Amino acid sequence: MTKEQTDTCEIYAYDEQKTARAATRMNQDEIRATSAIFKVLGDENRFKAAWALTIEEELCVCDVAVILGSSTATASHHLRKLSKIGLAKSRKEGKLVFYSLDDDHVRHMITLAMEHQQEGKSR
Repeated sequence: MTKEQTDTCEIYAYDEQKTARAATRMNQDEIRATSAIFKVLGDENRFKAAWALTIEEELCVCDVAVILGSSTATASHHLRKLSKIGLAKSRKEGKLVFYSLDDDHVRHMITLAMEHQQEGKSR
């Protein structure tokens, strides 16, 4: 048997109580908004910027550009995407713009993803 043949059910049977409980707790708007977070973080450079913001509480757009090895315009684009979805926030100080993660939930989510990867559970 191939892996594809062993990782699917051989018959169609489901647990009505479990599926009803799960379906009842799912709010389509919340699912859509939450999946958008992962879509934004699915970009390697945006995840790298977010990870950098877990290491350093606050970074200037120029700092992030250096970390990404990109232009400030590209770094700013990625940081705006993180900000638009509610993962990061910014503040302006003179001619500089500084970014930080929005809150501890975001920091925890990014840290957990990295820990999971470091355990060798993701590829």
